Parts: sequence; C-alpha cells; structure tokens
Amino acid sequence: MVDDKRTHLNTDRARAGTTPGMTRYILGVSLALVIVIFAIILWS
Repeated sequence: MVDDKRTHLNTDRARAGTTPGMTRYILGVSLALVIVIFAIILWS
C-alpha cells in the first residue's frame, strides 16, 4: 500500500524568498548586447 502524505503550501511559503524582478532587466540587457555583438561581427 502507498502512504500518500502530501504537504500543500501556498506559493509564498513554497518559494521561501522574494522575487525582486531583476531577471527581466538582465535578460533584456543581455539580449541587446548579443544583438549588438552579432551585428558588429556581421558587418566587420
């Protein structure tokens, strides 16, 4: 027999941290840098 003991937590407790939102800015800047670097390589 399987003993099914699940723990249900809300999203804040399961995450156990904050999400400051810096990821979207880092992703945007990184994407822009990659596009600029590829454009420089393409036209060099």
